[in-house]
Amino acid sequence: MRVPTMLSEISELPSLQLGDYTLQFELGEPTAATKEVAAKELRESPERQKQAVEELKKLLEQETDLSCPKDNELWLIRFLRPCKYYPESARDLIKRYYSFKVKHADVYDNLKPTRETNIFSHNILTVFPNRDQAGRRILLLELGKRWKHKQVTLDEVFKGAVIFLEAAMLEPETQINGAVVIFDMDGLSLQQTWQFTPPFAKRIVDWLQDSVPLRIKAIHIVNQPKIFNVVFALFKPFLREKLRSRIIFHGTDRDSLHKYMSPKCLPACYGGILELPRIDGDQWYQLLLKCDAEYDAINSFGYKKK
Repeated sequence: MRVPTMLSEISELPSLQLGDYTLQFELGEPTAATKEVAAKELRESPERQKQAVEELKKLLEQETDLSCPKDNELWLIRFLRPCKYYPESARDLIKRYYSFKVKHADVYDNLKPTRETNIFSHNILTVFPNRDQAGRRILLLELGKRWKHKQVTLDEVFKGAVIFLEAAMLEPETQINGAVVIFDMDGLSLQQTWQFTPPFAKRIVDWLQDSVPLRIKAIHIVNQPKIFNVVFALFKPFLREKLRSRIIFHGTDRDSLHKYMSPKCLPACYGGILELPRIDGDQWYQLLLKCDAEYDAINSFGYKKK
């Protein structure tokens, strides 16, 4: 017996009790409201889903140099949803997803939670316990005051983000509604800006634009000092209009942020009224560790080594 949507043999849903709150990935059926979003925005219907899954399976059978779980319907749906159920687009996304891993093998080789303690212990990367008003997951990266760049490299930050987004991809609710990212750049220093390079910027943008089977609906930049312009200038040449239009700069203007994110889903530090406690990076890490076998399963697929 395995948990649906997971590739590994994990038989019960990993969870973590934090006081009255149970932290877990939401792997159940999407809510009624989310199903409406799927029908309206992603052209999802039982008939179309069945047909698209069959077609995608056939297309993948022709990709003889690629090993992937093509008989796993829920895995196929994971790629069909962001492609609005166009099987050819989903096949192309799958190919880009695995090609990216080959191209950046130094990052992806045996990538799993047990090997990435450092990034999570520094608590600069976390996911809110709640979703936003549109049912999206909220990922927070704090690359200013909290980030000790001599102890945590940007490659480690990237690996942590990949681990989180792989987990988010398991959730039907997130597959449909997508995710938003908040970059809190409060206290970004000159030394920190020097860590960013054009190759790193290109890798991040290629990943977000072409290689993640997840709908990244918005990237909010908050508390950024003037020097952040230097960092953003590295990313700009690689951005296409769709992603560029989803990057929104707010500085310290909370009203600006609230136009996009309801104060109800934001903690007080972002002008919100959310009562739930922050889930720290190391608390998420305890949950991710229970999913280590899932990352082994994810890593077992890909282009066959020539």
